Amino acid sequence: MKVKPAARSILHLDLDAFYASVEVLDRPELRGMPVIVGGDERRGVVAAASYEARKSGVHSAMPTATAKRLCPKGVFLPVRMSRYAEMSDKVFAIYRRFSPLVEPLSIDEAFLDVTGCERLFGSPEAVARKIKAEVREETGLTVSAGVAANKFLAKIASDLGKPDGLTVVPPGGEQAFLDPLPVGKLWGVGTVTGETLRRQGIRTIGDLRRSSRHDLARSFGAHGEHLHDLSRGIDDRPVETDREAKSVGHEDTYDHDLRDRGAMRRELLSLSDRVSSRLRHGGIRGRTVTLKVKYHDFVQVTRAITLPDSTDDGGTIYRCALDLLLDTEAGARAVRLLGISVSKLVPAAGGSKRVRMEQLGLFGRARTGAPEPPKPVDPEKTEKLNRAVDRIREKFGPGGIVPGALPREKRRGE
Repeated sequence: MKVKPAARSILHLDLDAFYASVEVLDRPELRGMPVIVGGDERRGVVAAASYEARKSGVHSAMPTATAKRLCPKGVFLPVRMSRYAEMSDKVFAIYRRFSPLVEPLSIDEAFLDVTGCERLFGSPEAVARKIKAEVREETGLTVSAGVAANKFLAKIASDLGKPDGLTVVPPGGEQAFLDPLPVGKLWGVGTVTGETLRRQGIRTIGDLRRSSRHDLARSFGAHGEHLHDLSRGIDDRPVETDREAKSVGHEDTYDHDLRDRGAMRRELLSLSDRVSSRLRHGGIRGRTVTLKVKYHDFVQVTRAITLPDSTDDGGTIYRCALDLLLDTEAGARAVRLLGISVSKLVPAAGGSKRVRMEQLGLFGRARTGAPEPPKPVDPEKTEKLNRAVDRIREKFGPGGIVPGALPREKRRGE
């Protein structure tokens, strides 16, 4: 059965083992070795694994302790999110040379609509090849690409070609491409749904396509009808260029539970500094500051405050986080994770006034449970100071300048 007509040409681009690849790029002596990026062995998880490590069965979201058992000779490295964000920005800038219609899915993954770009760059396949070549030449990273008439097909195509692959689903060849694939390749087919389908004799996407739409709807409701559409290659969603980040944040899981509020305040200072740096780097500010606390027993709570004006200032974010911490049981209960995020984002250019501390009535309680917050400073002086800090970091890296109150191990800017 033919796919629903589509005039689009869509690329799905996915950087290969991104975090691990950046680490190898920065440390060439690791090339060819099993590199695993993530948390510590006692309580961390794997964020990324090189393809050499994957041969041992290591994959993302796996407990680090399990990864060490599977791959005892692996090179285990901590996450350096600021470095990954820097490289991601370079890659996405390359994508936007070829099309303004770029939909980021994550730090290392995006859809591009290259419909109508033939005169400038050639066929969709040629565009994908040029993007892959420029990413490799300018960053040293590899990207896998899928080319198809819609997002769903392009995503499956790029997954099949990893690493450093290019898979094209030609117009009219969609069903031949889909039918032999296992049904688990479909979005929305997880362990439970997949097992139910297998009990019904449905093992491939072709089996699903040939199944009764009515029977699928009876078994899975509207989700069954959606799966039937996907099995026929139908996906009418456009590339959405306004899918910008709804929040900017950082969080850390600690090797040992935090019990002292002084230690927690130092962690919040580090998190606030990193979040504010990312906001300014992205040219955005936000009004809502959210604190995330996960206790030692994995119970998680969040607290938030919305400011009258947007901010990208680390001091303001830190003072908000201090006050929000008082509305949690941190200290009375041990803490394994802290996180800060800023949302309700707006462009910084010509933007809102920087928040003056005297506008914030929420800090009245802080004096009873935390040190006196730093005195307010002139907004213009704060902005000049932040710009100077950003220039130093651009020249010397994230660790070029950090808050002096942080302990030495936190001063690397990672």
